[in-house]
Amino acid sequence: MEDKILMAHGSGGSATGELIDEIFDKEFSNKTLDEMEDSAVVPGAGKIAMTTDSFVVTPPEFRGGDIGRLCVCGTVNDLLMRGAVPKYLTCGFILEEGLDIALLKRVVKSMAATAEEAGVKIVAGDTKVVNGNGELYINTAGVGFVPDGTDIAAGNAKVGDAIIVSGNVGDHHAAILSERMNIATDIQSDNAPLVDIVRNLIDGGIDVHTLRDVTRGGLATVLKELSGQSHKTFVIEENKIPVTKKVADFAGLLGLDPLYMGNEGKLVAIVPAEEADHALDIIRGSKYGENATIIGKVTEESGGRLIEMTGLGGERELDILQGEGLPRIC
Repeated sequence: MEDKILMAHGSGGSATGELIDEIFDKEFSNKTLDEMEDSAVVPGAGKIAMTTDSFVVTPPEFRGGDIGRLCVCGTVNDLLMRGAVPKYLTCGFILEEGLDIALLKRVVKSMAATAEEAGVKIVAGDTKVVNGNGELYINTAGVGFVPDGTDIAAGNAKVGDAIIVSGNVGDHHAAILSERMNIATDIQSDNAPLVDIVRNLIDGGIDVHTLRDVTRGGLATVLKELSGQSHKTFVIEENKIPVTKKVADFAGLLGLDPLYMGNEGKLVAIVPAEEADHALDIIRGSKYGENATIIGKVTEESGGRLIEMTGLGGERELDILQGEGLPRIC
């Protein structure tokens, strides 16, 4: 097989078949995908969750992950935020001519491993080859089953609820940006499927009102959006925001605010105050949730305000990320 992607790999002929057989089918093989039909037929449910996303990241491999792991985690986590049990993914690859096939193999292998970790199957896909400079882009779609009685949504946040973040913020952004800028650091991306956290909360009987994964735009943007969708005021405490010293130092070096730095393996959970400590224990006992913290509360009906209580005792009103804001990291 060639070492680089050629335009012939997108022709639909023998080169395309070779690409599918030796890379995609080799790693993603399962009963449904192996049928190689125009669409996948899978068992259904009474209520499903669906999502789609596209992934572009430079570099495509980074400390703690790669674009393959990233796309599975991002899609699975979006389904989980509605309480769905993720089941099936599709993936579309846009390959630029000149892409290193060894890189593609590593990315596909990583996707397969992450899908297995998350308990999902990749059941359909597509590949296109275009002119370019050897870059790689992936689009995914995901389907999950929503259990009867599950109702998790932004609008369900109630006055008095506690706000929990599942771990340290800013790691993914710092990992990507440091590699791109050749800044020496051992900070690793947090990209991770959050299946264990969500299922343990639901199975543990927590009355989860709202879940949201903290990705582009950072924690502040997510909380501001949730406050607006629920028409409530959210109050968080600066001193309770979990940020590692390495990420804080990195952010300080570049003049960044960790509240607006991207993540790919963190969520916000809004739960009744009386269940907050139990929920926190469940999250901390789950995979990827060991650094979870209660960071604030929902205080009143409003047009959607986000207020940070500073370490000096003052108040700072936070908004969503404005404009480009930070170098794009996905």
